[in-house]
Amino acid sequence: EIVNDPSEQKKQMCYDVDVDVDDPLRQGMSQVLMSTSSQQEIVGIVSKIHETVDQINSLKTRREFFAQYSKEPQEYINQWLTSQSQDLQVMHDTVGNPENERKADFYCKPWAHEAVCRYFYRKVQTRRAELEQALGMRQ
Repeated sequence: EIVNDPSEQKKQMCYDVDVDVDDPLRQGMSQVLMSTSSQQEIVGIVSKIHETVDQINSLKTRREFFAQYSKEPQEYINQWLTSQSQDLQVMHDTVGNPENERKADFYCKPWAHEAVCRYFYRKVQTRRAELEQALGMRQ
């Protein structure tokens, strides 16, 4: 309803109207994307981008290594060896510090007696459960 009364206050309204308009580039872009040669070219370019990013990351890692090494060589090598040792322990699922565990002093600490008691208790309980199961005492 349109009202043209000067005494009435002006009202402002806003409407969203969807209008379909043909995009002249859409057809051209779809043809480029649908052609197999373009697909192969795009895959090749993406592959080159990934290779370039990998090379950049590798060069960045090398640069950081040499920059830190040049500042404090001895300290950096010690930290690097510690890091490599930890990585090796993770790779082999090693718990604890094998170098310290090779020495007898490691096992002469107060926790060792309790650890042995717990170990034997667990072994006795396991054997007891096996015996009870074999004799049919427990179901």
